[in-house]
Amino acid sequence: MSEAVTRSVITSTPGLLASLEPLLREWLPRQRWFAGKGRPVTGFSLVEATELLPVPTLSSVPEQAGAPTGRLGLYHLLVRAHQPLAPVQGAPSHPGDCYQLLIGVREALPPRLAPALIGHVHEGPLAGCTVYEALYDPRPAEMILEALRARARVGGLRFDRREDIRSDLVPRLVTAEQSNSSVVYGDTFILKLLRRVVPGVNPDLELPLALARQGCPRVPAPAAWMTAEVTGESYVLGVLQPFVQGASDGWELALRELAKGEDFTAEARALGRATAEVHTALARALPTVTLGHAQMRSLVDGMKERLEAAAQAVPALRPYAPALHSAFTALGDLAAEGQTWTAQRIHGDLHLGQCLRSASGEWSLIDFEGEPAKPLAERRMAQPVVRDVAGMLRSFDYAAHSAGGAPAPEWAEACRAAYCAGYAEVSGRDPRTDPVLLRAYETDKAVYEVLYEARNRPDWLPVPLSAVRRLAASDPT
Repeated sequence: MSEAVTRSVITSTPGLLASLEPLLREWLPRQRWFAGKGRPVTGFSLVEATELLPVPTLSSVPEQAGAPTGRLGLYHLLVRAHQPLAPVQGAPSHPGDCYQLLIGVREALPPRLAPALIGHVHEGPLAGCTVYEALYDPRPAEMILEALRARARVGGLRFDRREDIRSDLVPRLVTAEQSNSSVVYGDTFILKLLRRVVPGVNPDLELPLALARQGCPRVPAPAAWMTAEVTGESYVLGVLQPFVQGASDGWELALRELAKGEDFTAEARALGRATAEVHTALARALPTVTLGHAQMRSLVDGMKERLEAAAQAVPALRPYAPALHSAFTALGDLAAEGQTWTAQRIHGDLHLGQCLRSASGEWSLIDFEGEPAKPLAERRMAQPVVRDVAGMLRSFDYAAHSAGGAPAPEWAEACRAAYCAGYAEVSGRDPRTDPVLLRAYETDKAVYEVLYEARNRPDWLPVPLSAVRRLAASDPT
C-alpha cells in the first residue's frame, strides 16, 4: 500500500466544506444518483472527511500549455445534503441524505478529466484549486483497490477482503447512468461504490456474503468491501465483486430479442430457475418467519395506503382504484380466515436490469440493495418471495412496451408463464398457485410504477396503466 494512504488521517481542516458548498449545490443535483431531485439543497453538513492524499501546493509559476497539472490531492467525504420535504419555499426541513463523495483536487485538470469537473474553488483551504469527481481518474481508483488488497485502515475508513486481489488490474469507470458508481478492474472485478449511504447492515453486502457461504453460484460472491466507522455507526461504502465477462444485461437482452422477433421464453424459464435457486439458498442461510393475520393486516394496510396516495396524486389511476383495492381486500380476507404465508429475505428490487446472462448462458442476480428510497430496516425485513416474482413479471411487461415497436402483450404473457414455470421447477411451487397473493403484489408494484412515472417520466405512464387495467379486470378468486 502506498505511503500516502497509510499516513492519511481524518482531516480537521476548518472551512473545507464551506469552500466546496457553492460548487456542490450546483453539481450534486445533476448526478444520476442524487435522490433529492426536484427539491432545492438548503445546505450541507459534514459527516466525515478523510484526506487520502495531501492537497497540492499551488505553483507560483503560471502553467504552460501542455505542462503537467501538478500533484493530486484526494478527499473522501461523507456529506449530508439538507433539503425541504417538499419543493416549495418554507417547507419543513428534511434531516438530509448522506452521500459518499471522492473529491480530487488539482491545480488544473488535464483535458482527459474535463467531464469530471466539479468546479474551481475561490475561498477557503482549497482556494485556487480545481476539484473534480475523482473516480474518472485512474490513480484514485487504483488507490481504492490497493487499500482493499492491504486491508487498510485509514481514519474511519475500513477496507476488508475475503480473497487475494492482484495489484496490476487497470481501472476504468463505468459511465453508463446508474444509481451508484462502478469501476471495472481489468475485466476481473467490478467495484460498486454506493452513493447514498445509511448506517447499518447493507443487504447489498449482507445477502451476497450469506449466499457465498451457501455456495450459491447465481450471485457473484463479494471479494472485498469498504466501510466507514463514524461515531459508533458503520456505513457500507462499496463492494468489490467478480466481473462477469461478456455478460448481457437482462433488460437489454430482452429488448434486443424482442426487437428481432425472437422467442425469449427459454431465457425467461432459465431466469425463473435462477431466481428460485437464490430464494432457496437465502431461506437456508437466514431465518424465515410465518406471516399470520396480524402481520398480513399490516402488510395489506400498507398496500391500501399506497394506492390511496397514488390515486390522489395521479387522476388517471382513480377510475381503477376500487377494483385495485379489492385485490388487497381479498388478501386480507384470506389472512382473516386463517391462511398463513412464509416470509424470508429476498432480493427486494428484482427486475430484468438486475440480472446478467453470462456468455455461457448462465443467469446471475446482482444489486441486492433493495429499493434505495425505502428505510434500511424495511429493506432487511423478511417478505414473501412472491414480491420478487411480481417485480420480474412487471419487468417483462415493461420490456414488451419498450422495444420500439407496437406493444407485445403476448410476448410478455409467454415470458411471464415461462418464468413462473422455471421457478416451480426448482422451488417445487408455482407462484401462480397462490393467485390472490400474486395479484396483490403485482397490483402494489403497478401502483408504485404509476406514481413513479407520473412524477418522473410522464411519457411512460401508459405502460403501468395498461397493467392497472388488466389487474383491475382480473379476479383470481
